[in-house]
Amino acid sequence: MNDAAKPDRVEHLKRSLQFQTKLNQVMQKIHEAESFNEIMPVIESTLLELMNAERITIYRRSRHSQEIISEYKSGDETKEICVALTPTSIAGYVALTQKPIRIRDVYQTEELKAIHPKLAFDNSFDQVSGFRSHSMMVIPIKHKNVPLGVMQVLNHRGGGTFDDADMAKAMKFSMLLGQKFRYELGGTKGPYDYLIQTGRITQKQLDDYSARAEKENISVTELLLQEENLSSIEVGTSLERFYQVPYMAYDPNIDIPLDMLKGVNEAYLRKQLWVPVMGDQDDVVVLVDNPTDSNRIMDIQNVLKASSYQFRVGLPGDILRFLGQEAGGSDVDLHELVGRLEEEGIEEEDIDIIESVDENAATVIQLVNSLILDAYKAGASDIHIEPSKGKVSSKVRLRVDGVCRNALTVPASHIRAVVSRIKVMARLDISERRKPQDGKLSVRFKGEPLELRVATLPTVNGESVVMRILAASETMPIDKLNMSDRNLRETQELIKSPHGIFLVVGPTGSGKTTTLHAILGHINTPELKIWTAEDPVEITQPGLQQLQVLPKIGLTFAAALRSFLRADPDVIMIGEMRDAETAEAGVEASLTGHLVFSTLHTNSAPETLTRLLDLGIDPISFSDALLGVLAQRLVRTLCGECKESYVPDTDEFNLLKRYYGEEMFEELGLIREAVKLYRPVGCSQCGDSGYRGRTGIHELLVATPAMKELVYRRATASEIKDMAVSEGMRTLMQDSIVKLLKGQTDIAQVRRVIAE
Repeated sequence: MNDAAKPDRVEHLKRSLQFQTKLNQVMQKIHEAESFNEIMPVIESTLLELMNAERITIYRRSRHSQEIISEYKSGDETKEICVALTPTSIAGYVALTQKPIRIRDVYQTEELKAIHPKLAFDNSFDQVSGFRSHSMMVIPIKHKNVPLGVMQVLNHRGGGTFDDADMAKAMKFSMLLGQKFRYELGGTKGPYDYLIQTGRITQKQLDDYSARAEKENISVTELLLQEENLSSIEVGTSLERFYQVPYMAYDPNIDIPLDMLKGVNEAYLRKQLWVPVMGDQDDVVVLVDNPTDSNRIMDIQNVLKASSYQFRVGLPGDILRFLGQEAGGSDVDLHELVGRLEEEGIEEEDIDIIESVDENAATVIQLVNSLILDAYKAGASDIHIEPSKGKVSSKVRLRVDGVCRNALTVPASHIRAVVSRIKVMARLDISERRKPQDGKLSVRFKGEPLELRVATLPTVNGESVVMRILAASETMPIDKLNMSDRNLRETQELIKSPHGIFLVVGPTGSGKTTTLHAILGHINTPELKIWTAEDPVEITQPGLQQLQVLPKIGLTFAAALRSFLRADPDVIMIGEMRDAETAEAGVEASLTGHLVFSTLHTNSAPETLTRLLDLGIDPISFSDALLGVLAQRLVRTLCGECKESYVPDTDEFNLLKRYYGEEMFEELGLIREAVKLYRPVGCSQCGDSGYRGRTGIHELLVATPAMKELVYRRATASEIKDMAVSEGMRTLMQDSIVKLLKGQTDIAQVRRVIAE
């Protein structure tokens, strides 16, 4: 060691020894006192000297509320300062996150916002007292990670800010103070110590269960409940004693605030073991299995974004029950259990086979099978089962060619059995009737597989069910999509590109998947490796590697896209760009030498570009990657057997001109007297509806250099539309008018699918 450095080291050791001696004296006084509040006025001046500070405030965890409280003398009266666990105050933020912070100047808003966007300094005490707060250290007081309070140290003596040495001293004192607070609150040393203290288990048993839990990947709580015959209340009380947070058991009468969980993956909540059980954006109560996990507390804060938080400790099984997953038994009746057993071990169900338990069960099974069969024969895309009020029979409607029509009614006394049967077939939880559920079922009809996507939703009259029929179908050739000559030619040219992004957009049920598979089928050659991620996989093609996304296990579109990039793809199809993450990943993939296809739920091609830019995509990268956007709808087509021709009158002809655009109508070269339109009549072939089947109408925006320039400078949808039309795009309305003039549809169907 350098001789010149020895005096500094000696001086440092001397100061450290002096600090430790005084700290020991302070701690001895604290431990000898009946309570910390009693001794605080006596030791305050020494603490300020030790911390090299002008003021110190100690907050303690409240036994009965989710607050931290500091008591102080005002004359002969003892007053309290109560601070909620919230990121809006400095002490509340530290109590919530359990992370120590140092602040140079509490009046510098930017410095506080850098710690947390909601963080602010309450200067009301400064205004009343005349004291001016500057620098600050705020440290959590805890014992074995159990939060017990907060220490707030203000203003470094002599000016300036607190340094690392000051922070180390404060952390050391807060750790020792945590032991005192734990003792005063009657806290235990471990989560299950109270069970040992009350003789319910021994230390050896706890050690054995802890070792097993780690080895078998199961919680100690579950082992204690299963093998020691302990009640949930006994284990919960022990957790409450340790965590110093109230225990909360599962209550079936509590409906969790679902509006606070919009967009939150339920699988994430089950894995993280927390759930909001009551409250709103102002004050929310959160049930969590470990309320001392600061990382999870921060995640909860980021997800729920409430103003104030209250925490309860819960058993893992109870948290899962709040999330709709039964940990143990359920209230399912025997008939429902038999229904479940019928399904176990069966990968595919043949619609011609009826398994029966008794006469009533067989009737319900036959009814459901027949309903699916009739819907399939009628060419329906969806089956709607809709409960009615009281004893009124429930309706069943089929959506055929995009329009719902009545099919039959089900007696009110049997609708619940019908719904339960469908839920059993779709592997859904038949005991859960309060929450929406999604699933699938597969059947066979004459040897052909038939898959249905099932969605159940609770209504005021009971559960409603919608089944979408996903019949396996062949890929439609691209030249059978009924595109205009210009749209077909430009699309075929765009998809020859080795890289870039091409989007097909429109509302649900507008044929986007059919179009994308037609495009993929057109370029599907042995030279190209094509990956698709879909939800669900409705159309299969030889030569494609197709993946079904499963958001419940974290296999989202974004996750699938990232995985595809490691699988040597040439072409990638992502079923839907639902969020900014997927959109950004798609753009990046297209810029790194891949041809990317995807869909969006937007109304028009120009609107698609502005929507993606609003998601936060870099306009430079997006403009470079973009190839084109194809917007489309499906419109009902007139029955070829019975449609009737007529000459439009002046009013109807002028309406067509207005819809097409009077300034562009001349390009069609029409004379009213020579125009022939068609209207529906109805016959046995079309079920007397006058319509049979549907066809596509399209608008194609091509990313020309001029269009890319508009995207780069974030032009409006109106500017983008004007540019696209000037370059040859014809809108959805214009394309539909052309198909109307060809006798494929009528004005009523055009109005139904396109807002004008």
